[in-house]
Formats: sequence, C-alpha cells, structure tokens
Amino acid sequence: MDISSLGEFRFIDRLTEGATCRKPSTVTGIGDDAAVIERDSESYTLISSDMFLEGIAFDLTYTPLKHLGFKCVVAAAGDILAMNGTPEQITVSIGLSGRFTVEMADELYEGIRAACDKYDIDLVGGDTTSSMTGLSIAVTVIGSVAKDKIVYRGGGKNSDLLCVTGDLGAAFMGVKLLEREKRALHGNDGVAPQLEGFEYLLERQLHPLLRTDVIDALAESGIKPTAMIDISDGLASETLHLCRRSNAGARIYLDRLPISSKCFELGEQIGVDPVMAALNGGDDYELLFTVPVDRYEDVLRIGGIDVIGHLTAPEKGAALVTPDGSEIRLTAQGWVVE
Repeated sequence: MDISSLGEFRFIDRLTEGATCRKPSTVTGIGDDAAVIERDSESYTLISSDMFLEGIAFDLTYTPLKHLGFKCVVAAAGDILAMNGTPEQITVSIGLSGRFTVEMADELYEGIRAACDKYDIDLVGGDTTSSMTGLSIAVTVIGSVAKDKIVYRGGGKNSDLLCVTGDLGAAFMGVKLLEREKRALHGNDGVAPQLEGFEYLLERQLHPLLRTDVIDALAESGIKPTAMIDISDGLASETLHLCRRSNAGARIYLDRLPISSKCFELGEQIGVDPVMAALNGGDDYELLFTVPVDRYEDVLRIGGIDVIGHLTAPEKGAALVTPDGSEIRLTAQGWVVE
C-alpha cells in the first residue's frame, strides 16, 4: 500500500494505533501538540519533537542557515505554547553531508542560539551524524505548564469562538516568491532577484516569531482558551485536528480571515490564491484557539487576535463560509509522500 493512498493523518493514525501509555507519570501521549508528563504536584512537563529535511522543509538556495536555525527553534517551541506552556530546553540533532563545512554548521547554530537567547530557552544536548541526503535537523523541546493552566486540543465546546493570532498565508506566499526568483535566476549569473516590496512575506517565511506575547496577554487578561493548536500545516488542517479532538464541527468565515494585503498583491502576480495559502500553505506558526462566546470583547481588547468563526455540533462538519452564505467543506492537505 502506498503511503500517499492514506494521506498524512490516516498514516499517523495507523502507525500509532495500539500505542499505550504504561507509566503512571505519562498523563497524555500521542494526539496533542506535546506529550504531557507528571512533573510535580503543581505542574506538568511538556515534550514535543519536530524534524526538518533539506528539500522538503527548506531549500538552502534561498534560506540562510542562520535564519533556518532560528526558524527550527520557533517551529518546535510553538507546540509547547499551544499547550499554554513555556518552552524551557531543547535538544538539536543534525545530519550533515560532505558538502557542509564547519563554518556552515557554525552559522546554523548561530541562529539556534539567537532563538534560544530571545525566548529564554536552554540548548541542552543533541547528536550529530553524517547524511547522504544533505542537511537534516531534529529538534526536541521540553517545557512546563501549571496543571490548572494546561490547554488541550480537545476542550472546545459547541458555540465557542474560533480565534487566530497574527495573519495567515504570508509565509507560504514568501516561499512562492523565493521559488519564482530561483527559477528566474537559474543560469543567469549577476542578475539580482526581484524582491522589493515584499519584505514582509520574506520575513514571515524566513524569520517567524514565537507567539509568547499572545500567551502572556491571554494570561494577563484572565483568559484560558478552551482548546488550542499551533498553526504549522495551514488553518484547514489545524481546524480539523482541533474539531476531531473536541468532537465538534466548525464554521470559519472567509471575510474574517486575517490575510496581509501583500499576499493579494503577490497573488495577482504569480497566480496563487491567498485564501488557499491561508488555509493550506503552512509555516505560519500562529495559534488557533477557542474561547467561550462571552469572552468575545475581552479577546478583541488584547489586539493581534481575530475571531474567525465558531465551533458547531460535530454532525455539521467543518466548513468555510463565503460572504454569500455558501459553505465549502474544509479538507486537510498535510504532507504528501511522492
């Protein structure tokens, strides 16, 4: 059976079917943004892992190694934030092929250390090995959360508001811009890439930020999300994950999606729909969360958060609602094995 015939999510379900947690210290295993381990009487330890492979997750033709190191830390640590926790330590393991020099590895780790410095995370270990296929990076992040503050994907209730931080789709549009220029410059030495005016899209792709500011602001406002998930694979995918764990449906309103005007500007040039980028593009590393409907005004007062829809009864499924009232069923793209 080809993996592609199952798709990412059914494939993961198949691999993890029957996995049981035998240790009493394991509170939650597979199925959320991070595993939850008993820490002490007041808090849990959170653990999550991410892997980044050259040619799949990044292209070194246009990705500076320092930016890549920074981004890998942000991507991994976002899973801890999605549990309403604080990332504290990371381990980084890398595989390097023979074309990499000591100086290139130094540059990668310069970015890793920059992210650790910015977000107060300790680099505590890892591994290095040779690789036949370029660069691979595996990051494990460890964090903590107070037991009364932890948020799972499965806490959403019917009529809860769906909220999203920042804007969506810009990272995907950024990589589309870089790919366009890579094709245009192939074999044309001495020609400068045409990137002017789209610096924001490039920043969102190459230098994403960890949304600790939102987690802090929610805590200061006394708001504990009922459910939360990190947006790494696109809004549609993450919404379906949250709905599945919360046993809910969802309605997301197209005219409420936060999409940068730069996405529409570039989209017209390259023929890419910014809404598709927001729904399925990925690499946003924003947070999707739910709150009770009576916290609507409180959430909006924080700033930088948009209410894009609400949860429904599970039998209604998950759909995108257009301005004319039509509904388009949400589907998850996920990754594809080629």
